[in-house]
Parts: sequence; structure tokens; C-alpha cells
Amino acid sequence: MRRRTGIMVAAAVVAAAAGAGALAFGGGDDADASARNDGLPPATAAVVRTDLTQSKTVDGKVDFAQRRAVKSAVDGTVTVAAREGATVTRGQALYELDDKPVTLLYGPVPAFREMKVGARGTDVLQLERNLAALGYGAGLYVDPRYDKATEAAVERWQKSLNRTPTGRVGKGDVVFQPDRVKVVAADAALADAVGPDTAVLTAASTKPVVRAELDQSDAPLTAKGTKVEVTLPSGKKEPGRVTGTVNTGAAGEEDAGDSITVEVTLDGGRSAASGEDTKVSASVRFVSESRENVLAVPVEAVVALRGAHGGYGLQIVEGGTSRMVRVETGMTADSRIEVSGPDLKEGMKVGVAKQ
Repeated sequence: MRRRTGIMVAAAVVAAAAGAGALAFGGGDDADASARNDGLPPATAAVVRTDLTQSKTVDGKVDFAQRRAVKSAVDGTVTVAAREGATVTRGQALYELDDKPVTLLYGPVPAFREMKVGARGTDVLQLERNLAALGYGAGLYVDPRYDKATEAAVERWQKSLNRTPTGRVGKGDVVFQPDRVKVVAADAALADAVGPDTAVLTAASTKPVVRAELDQSDAPLTAKGTKVEVTLPSGKKEPGRVTGTVNTGAAGEEDAGDSITVEVTLDGGRSAASGEDTKVSASVRFVSESRENVLAVPVEAVVALRGAHGGYGLQIVEGGTSRMVRVETGMTADSRIEVSGPDLKEGMKVGVAKQ
């Protein structure tokens, strides 16, 4: 990092020196000698103690994590479409098919068959856990067996939904998802015919994220844990961190070429982006490096020293005289550069080009 910083400083100093003209270069090896001809600079700036931060700001979009398509398990006609933007929790209908609600239940295993008395498996265990959580677990022993107690619990649940109490759960009656979901897109409209190959809706986690696109040259900013500050469409600022990258070439999306799409998780959690317009751009400021409580001067104040030892210096102005002092340089940010040295103190005046 020091090598890269040195290259950046050298380039900045050459550019500044070309524009300054009147700023003297230190002669020989004596960096502490008075400037030649006791020349004073055309303008001065103060040495300040501050925090420096290297950052890059790009546009982003508020989104939700873990997008995935929800397909119908059976053929049918959509009689109530999914409501885009809705948050659906356990026991609520995601949509209706053939005038029957398709209910969201929690669990990692998909609903792959009809469940009835005699069935055994993880899907049955999931079903019973959900029945108990919804308040229909009286007399139910939660295990992988679909028995008469399970059938009775299912009948009580079906009656609450105004469905025929068959005691069986059909293949297309429920959708298992890991947790509550956000409906980010209604893919099938009212009266659409759907089937196992048809996406009825696109669901996502209710956890808000911000996706932003960076150039390949900004790859260090995509590291997991990189700090960001997001200005949401409403103007509210929220801190966050990079949690990963997104493959935009998948799922039929266009390949982003030389860009990298990163996903940022907001520190404020689910409520951080509540009510934000996902169609309006957010501003994402990535922080790549920071230095706290350091001395800094305008970049154009630093001059390259000639002589055997070279290095960099500052023209210190005190009253009607000036002298050149040798300094070590560090990070540059926002047109300022970190400087240090035994003869340098906060509040000193240094020579700069006339504004």
C-alpha cells in the first residue's frame, strides 16, 4: 500500500508543482534551509488535524436478498394474483389457484407430494410444526408421521381457511419457504394459466439489501466487510457492509461484462429501508481506507526535494520568512494529503499556489 501511495503522491506533486510555479524546490541536501531568495509563496494554507478517508461513490438500487421464483406445483388458473410488494408470513395466502388459497408455511423442504394418513417424512414434520405454530396443535405429537391426530389438526386448519376439511394436504395447497417472504414481482396475472414450469411470483427475503455496480479495477472494494454509507432514495443515510457479490449473468440476466455487482447489507436490518422506493437510485459510498487524527495539508502544498536524499517537503511560512522542512507523506483523500515530521505542528502555515 505504501508503494501505491508513494506513486500517487509523486504524480500529485508533479501536477501541483507545474501549476504552482512560484513554489521553490529545496536545494541540495539541506531541506531545512530557508527558501532561496527568501521568497514567500503566493498563498498559504494551514496544517490541520483531521480524518482522511479514501472512498468511491456509485449508484445503487434497494432490493431484497435471496430472490427466487415460486412456481405452481400443479396446473391451474390464477384466481387471485400475488400482491407485489407484500410481505407474506406463515399461514397467509401467497396467491389463489382455482379459487383456493395457496398458503405459505415455513420449512426448507419443498412440498413435493400430497400428504395424508400413512405418509412419513421431513415434509410431514414441517407441516406439523407449522400447524402447532398456527394454533392447531392440540393433541398433536410433532413427528414425521402423518396419523389421525395430524389429520384432525389439518381439518381444523382447513375449516379456518373456508376450505373443504379433507384432512389431506394436496401437492399444490402449500408452499414451503425458509421464513416470511417479500413478493418482489407478481409474474402471473389474474386468469393466467400456470403449471409446474410457470413462475407465479418472485419471492425474496424481507432483509433489505442494496446492489451496486463497480468496475473491475475497484475489486478491492468488493471484499466482504467493506464499510459503506448508503444514501437511500428518501435522503436517509444508513451504514452498511459488503456481504458478497452477485452473478448477474445467471437466471437470464444480461452479463455485466467488466463490472462487478456487489450486495450491501444495511446495519439497520429489516426496518432500515422500510417505505423506500425500489425504483429510484440510491447512492453508495464505499470506504477503502481511512486514517484518523492525522496532520494534513492540501496536495499542492507538497513539493519534491532535489538532491541526494530527495523526498518531499513543505514551505513553512512564519511571519515574513519561509523555510523548507522535510516531511513524510501518507494517504491522499479529498485533495488533502497526510504529512508527518518532527518540525511539523497543527496550525502552521504552508505555501500553496495562489487560488
